[in-house]
Amino acid sequence: MTLHTALLQGTALLENAGIAVPRLTAEVLLGFAMGKQREYFYAHPEQELQQLEWLHYGRYLHERLGGKPTQYITHRQEFYGRDFRVTPDVLIPRPETEHVVEAALDLARGARRILDIGTGSGALAVTLALEFHAPSSATEISPAAAKVAAHNAASLGANVHVAVCDLMDAIAPASMDLVVSNPPYVPLAHREGLQREVRDFEPHVALFGGPTGFELYDRIVQDAPRVLRPGGWLILELGFTSLEHVQSLLATWQEVRVIPDLAGIPRVIAARVTPT
Repeated sequence: MTLHTALLQGTALLENAGIAVPRLTAEVLLGFAMGKQREYFYAHPEQELQQLEWLHYGRYLHERLGGKPTQYITHRQEFYGRDFRVTPDVLIPRPETEHVVEAALDLARGARRILDIGTGSGALAVTLALEFHAPSSATEISPAAAKVAAHNAASLGANVHVAVCDLMDAIAPASMDLVVSNPPYVPLAHREGLQREVRDFEPHVALFGGPTGFELYDRIVQDAPRVLRPGGWLILELGFTSLEHVQSLLATWQEVRVIPDLAGIPRVIAARVTPT
């Protein structure tokens, strides 16, 4: 079977199953099976697949048809121009979370000590450490996820210390200039409404914030003044229904900013801690 035929067949299978971007997905999975970049297929459409390549490709297609996200098959997701390793132990980094990075670079450029709460793959902690050229800390309640974050920090050359703890329990008082987080914010009642790929494959500890979805926001905003230095920034990614609630939590903070994504949806909220 040629590469061209393999891609046509894979695309048709994925399209018939209602998988998004079927051609791109087929190219990514075939490239992973062959150890090639997607551009290779356009230069060598008539190349024959080796038997082992075909077996791997077929297995990856089967997994994707079963709902497994492509990123958990390839163990790769790009974030802010860098490749991160992802496993089913961590939430897949979303492009929307890059708005947290942009907000931090805009508002807290002078930060020298950075904390990412609930780091997962380490996407925020690693990116901020590299963009700020400053050490960062990351906390994670899941030991398995913490290992993924530490791996990404090491492979990308970022100075990140990963601690396994609940939120900020292991963080010393007045030790941070910048605290960021993309906390779990999906209400438990919304579980069945999630996409199959999210509901059945991504870690629930990274998705669900509790009955209301606000529980982690409440705890983070309450404890952040303890770990932030005077004038330090707190920057949080927002869930779709969390803006008003988080704004109320930050009512006594200074310079509260709400930052929309490209679709105009409030995506990030930032505020400076009120000096004591």
